[in-house]
Amino acid sequence: MPRKVTVSLQRKINPDRKYQSVLVQRLINKTMLSGKKLLAERAVYEALEIAAKKIGNENPLEVFEKALKNISPNFEVKSRRVGGANYQIPFSIQGHRQLHYAFSWLVQAARKRTGTSYAQCLASELVDAYNETGGAFKKKEDTHKMAEANRAFAHFARV
Repeated sequence: MPRKVTVSLQRKINPDRKYQSVLVQRLINKTMLSGKKLLAERAVYEALEIAAKKIGNENPLEVFEKALKNISPNFEVKSRRVGGANYQIPFSIQGHRQLHYAFSWLVQAARKRTGTSYAQCLASELVDAYNETGGAFKKKEDTHKMAEANRAFAHFARV
């Protein structure tokens, strides 16, 4: 079995019921706990509606896609051992992996918020990501800063 996930090994995700979007379905899957998909679906749909109202946009899908674009990282750092020392080497990332990080950080930041329902927390995090603030956006910025700080070790990536 190959180390890298090739296109043939990736699972095909069907679009969600309401918006017919694969991205929304992936968020629902990330949000889901203990196999309770209907509960996750309800929370995500409610969060998308709340976020669209807060921003003043009629289309929740546009808000979601812009928020996702704002928190998707372009670089990551991987630890590599070279000559007895460990270096954090920056790598650029594309597509599937960018979205994986974006969804993970969004759900993580929403779960950290307390005091209200998960749908409210997710909506607040979506609005923050749309406005380039909040926990998920901060995580992206930290990752980019780490990659920038370790740019001197980028030549080790080709070793």
